Amino acid sequence: MPAIDLLLREYDRARAFTDELWRDLTPEEVTWRPHENFSPIGWHLGHQAHVAHFMVRNLTAAEPSPDPELDPIMDSANPEAGRGALPDLRRLATFRENAARTVHKRIGDIRDGDVGAPAQLAMVAKVVMAAVVNHEYQHSKWISEVRARDLGHALPDLPTSDLLLELDGYLVCDLGI
Repeated sequence: MPAIDLLLREYDRARAFTDELWRDLTPEEVTWRPHENFSPIGWHLGHQAHVAHFMVRNLTAAEPSPDPELDPIMDSANPEAGRGALPDLRRLATFRENAARTVHKRIGDIRDGDVGAPAQLAMVAKVVMAAVVNHEYQHSKWISEVRARDLGHALPDLPTSDLLLELDGYLVCDLGI
């Protein structure tokens, strides 16, 4: 199983790839919906961050959300129609950055042994980080499809890493298990 540092780098690589998919889009493109029951790119961006923070905080330590007002909007358990309005792109980017910062802080504490049950939490952290990376790539695939097919923008090259492989058209983190 990969070391925690490698998984944190893979998380950063996945987030950087997602950022390449949306940073050059207009606010209208980020909030556009292909169909009324489809989430816009902006929702996927917030959802990725929400899930990363949610998984880390609930599986390793209780910690407040980086933006509690966005939690009901970015939670896929809430029906599309009742989620509420997306934040502006600046707030969305800040939410993503703050969620990543909390993930790095908590997983870094686990890596450094600054937690109770350090061996057990190190195993949990590895599996959680692989899931977080895979979730980031899962939604970047949808963003890519909308960006290219519906919005007509070119796609950046897919990231490469010794930890990544492609399954069913999705990049996934290979834990070697």
